[in-house]
Amino acid sequence: MRTNLLRFMFDSAWRFDAAGNELYVGAGWLILIWTLAVCIFSVRVYRTEGSLTEALFSAGFWLTIPAGFLGLLLLQPNLGVVRDGIPVFGYGFMMFVGFSAASWLAARRIRLIGVDPDVIWDMLMWALIPGLTGARVYFLLRHGHPAFSAAVGFQKLIAAVALWDGGIVFYGSVIGGMAGIATFCRLRKLPLVPILDVLTPSLLVGEGFGRIGCFLYGCCYGRACSLPWAVQFPPDSLTFGQLVMKGLLDPQAQSTMPLHPVQLYSSAAAFVLAGILAWYFRRRPFDGAVMCLAAILYPISRAGLESLRADVAPFSLGLKDAEIFSLLLVAAGICGMYYFSRRRHLTGRP
Repeated sequence: MRTNLLRFMFDSAWRFDAAGNELYVGAGWLILIWTLAVCIFSVRVYRTEGSLTEALFSAGFWLTIPAGFLGLLLLQPNLGVVRDGIPVFGYGFMMFVGFSAASWLAARRIRLIGVDPDVIWDMLMWALIPGLTGARVYFLLRHGHPAFSAAVGFQKLIAAVALWDGGIVFYGSVIGGMAGIATFCRLRKLPLVPILDVLTPSLLVGEGFGRIGCFLYGCCYGRACSLPWAVQFPPDSLTFGQLVMKGLLDPQAQSTMPLHPVQLYSSAAAFVLAGILAWYFRRRPFDGAVMCLAAILYPISRAGLESLRADVAPFSLGLKDAEIFSLLLVAAGICGMYYFSRRRHLTGRP
């Protein structure tokens, strides 16, 4: 489990070694990888747009960042980023990978309903920002966060948006993201329901990568168990700290007790469901069928996984808030399936 996947350091260009639970990588690797990525992207822009000027302008803009890193590496100014390096947070990185993969897959799928794939990239911020806002706001209102509660002034604002430290709720992201997408579709006069069908499998892909991020950070941890694949979290993890706060673990322990890797269970379940929904999309009988099927299947898997989680207490009537949302979502999915089946409208050719 790594809160930080790695840290790019400026004391040596090609450094590559580990210390404790962290991997230190020289800034030269960051500059090289970034430059290669810019070159590949610029070639793609040239092939797509047919404009050398636009490709060179794009390359010049994005190459200013590795150029800045190179300046820091050569000049070694007395700055915090030079002394401490640039951390790559495990949770944030997996969120980025999940969002990128989900968007790419949705762009490929949206062609099947006769919509330009560029619409997905235009829609990104309309889905991302409201989705993260909804996920974060729900988390802070429902669960709170020690860093947020203790912060004052400007630091409270930083703590409120510190997604790199974990702390988002899937159902909150769904509510916020759908609000943003609905607004975008209304402004662009696009068919909302078929587009939600397109996006639903990708939503589960993002969930799958996000749960890996939870595992790296240590949130959403499971109950104690003695299974061969049980995991133990180190003292610098969120899991260890929370178990100590609850009085379930000795602060001097070397690790947590063996726990269910429920984050990885959730990730696997999300990827499987994403595959099922992607397969079903090409065979859907009517618009709305994919998102309604997801609304029925996802809560069923989520309810089983919630029984293995130990990080969240019941909210009401002996049920966790995720379980209550799941019941409501199943009901909405069944009603939606009946409603859309009566309309029998199908956009495009699957």
